[in-house]
Amino acid sequence: MRVVVALGGNALLKRGEPMTAEVQRANVRKASAALADLARDHDIVVAHGSGPQVGLIALQAAALKDVPPYPLDVISAESIGMIGYLVEQELANALPQGTRLATLLTHIEVDPGDPAFGRPEKPIGQVYGPAQANSARAEHGWPMVEEAPGRWRRVVPSPLPKRIVQIEVIRMLVDAGVVTICVGGGGIPVVRIADGGLQGVEAVIDKDRAAGLLAEDLCADAFLMLTDVDAVYLDWGTPEQRPIGKAAPAELSALGFPAGSMGPKVEAACIFASRPGRIAGIGRLEDARAILEGRAGTLVTIR
Repeated sequence: MRVVVALGGNALLKRGEPMTAEVQRANVRKASAALADLARDHDIVVAHGSGPQVGLIALQAAALKDVPPYPLDVISAESIGMIGYLVEQELANALPQGTRLATLLTHIEVDPGDPAFGRPEKPIGQVYGPAQANSARAEHGWPMVEEAPGRWRRVVPSPLPKRIVQIEVIRMLVDAGVVTICVGGGGIPVVRIADGGLQGVEAVIDKDRAAGLLAEDLCADAFLMLTDVDAVYLDWGTPEQRPIGKAAPAELSALGFPAGSMGPKVEAACIFASRPGRIAGIGRLEDARAILEGRAGTLVTIR
């Protein structure tokens, strides 16, 4: 079975943890153990998020007062290279010796007219208190959103992915049996310019939507979105919250989930699983095999 696995940025750098290289490597090592277990029986393709890491690098770059801020697409490439390096190395250590792996920085074309460019909504980076948020807004010109009372984060545009530029290269690697790490951070967003070339833009593509497009283009059998939450819940955050074990795409999409949290995952799962024979799963990283086998998380498939 060909399985596309999307690792959430918060699964690799958990909320409240120090954003150090040591902490990230330790989390990637745990993730790689779960991925290696899955790879024993399936052909896996790995995508990953990078929201916390993009915010960290942007903050570090902004601290250099005599250097103009790097554009977000370049910062995204830095974060994707950093995470890809860690994932490839730790996954190679967890897999049998001689396993072939490759990490590919991936460009994803977006529509320059996408309304998201006029409506920044994608949170990235660290959480700020009210005073810190006001300082960051004033100093860097960043739009901010209050995710929870007193908890602010920077927001950036999140256009829809249209086309994976390197999809043929990815397909060649996967067909050749190479464990491929790609579409990191949702891919690097680019637009087509007048002369037919590509140009990076200030945006972050939702990694679940990008990974869903990857799963579609690779004709994958399964698509797993692994995060720090054990399943999709009804009435999340209330005393009546309860997990959804299995659901058909039409049933799940009709329930409605917040755009800032579970919404993109549910949307991507429902789109991919809308064809018979395909399955999509959402749940905890450590439950990867159990989710694929229908023993944990939320499984989306046509019954």
